[in-house]
This record gives sequence, structure tokens and C-alpha cells, in this order.
Amino acid sequence: MDLNNKDIINPLVKGCKSNDRVAQKKLYMLFYPYLMSICLRYTDEEEEAKDVLNEAFLKIFTKINQHFPTQSFKAWARRIAVNTAIDHYRKNKKFKHHLEISHADSKYVEPDVIAQFSSDDILKLVQKLPNSYQLVFNLYVVEGYSHKEIGKKLDINEGTSKSNLSKARAKLKIMLEAANREGEAYYG
Repeated sequence: MDLNNKDIINPLVKGCKSNDRVAQKKLYMLFYPYLMSICLRYTDEEEEAKDVLNEAFLKIFTKINQHFPTQSFKAWARRIAVNTAIDHYRKNKKFKHHLEISHADSKYVEPDVIAQFSSDDILKLVQKLPNSYQLVFNLYVVEGYSHKEIGKKLDINEGTSKSNLSKARAKLKIMLEAANREGEAYYG
């Protein structure tokens, strides 16, 4: 179903604004796969992603009156999901262990190597990145934020954002090469 179809989305949003439980359930079911895919990019495992997703939906339903029919609901919900994932990271970063890359292999990764992997395979590899690298990688590569914007969102300096992105790319390169050599057993 097209998540940009205003003829379908706007009546559901209007129902949600009136606390219509049926409309809320339909909106939830409609957007669950899309928003879950976003939450998975920012978490280590599916259960954690579900927690972030549920928190995002709670925000969506409690702030639904802040959405205007002229806005894309899909983009609005996406922004809430991303910001909820960032908030989740901030709350839990003190409990996460960060790994440093001491040596990055400088081998060139053939484009054909990347083409061999499905988006799910690549997502699994991205989820294996240390949380700070994963977060910056997703915000920069997937969401399109600048390093300056990432710095403000995560309360880090711009240089740290650039460094984390560089390290994330280096680590992904190593993991892609290893997964290519060793097959699926390397990453799951």
C-alpha cells in the first residue's frame, strides 16, 4: 500500500485525532513495517527495535494533533521514529560498550561484492557496528543529515561525527570482505 496516498492516510489521521481506536489500529498496522525498518537500522536487535517502535508510535498518537494535512504523514512519522531512536541511544549509551578500530584494512571492495548481499544482509552487518558508529552511519548515509546536524542531534562535535562515519565505513568494509570470504556464517 502506498504510504503517501493522502486519500487513505488523511482519514486515518483524522480518526486518530478523534481518538478512534479502529483508526489508530489501522494506522499502526499500515505503518508498522515501514517504521520498524527504520528502527532496526538504529538498534542492535529486533526486540530493542520493537521497544523503540512502540515508543515512536506512542509519540505519534500523543502528538497527532501537531500533524497538519498539508504535511506528508510518512515523513512526519519517519522523523519521530528517527528522533525516538536517537533518544533511545542517548538514554542507553552509557550501558553500551564501544569498540575502537585500531587497524582498517585498505583493500578495495569490488562493487560486485556488495551486489551479492541483500539489504537484509547489509542491515545485519550495520547492526554489528558499535552503536555510535551505527547511529552516525544511519543519520548520514540513510537519512541524509550533515555532520553539523548530526553533531547537534547527538551532542557531539562535527569532527567526532566525521570520525565515527569514517570508522563505520572502514569496519563495514572489513565485515563485507570477511562475509564475502566466509559466507553467511560470518554475520548470522
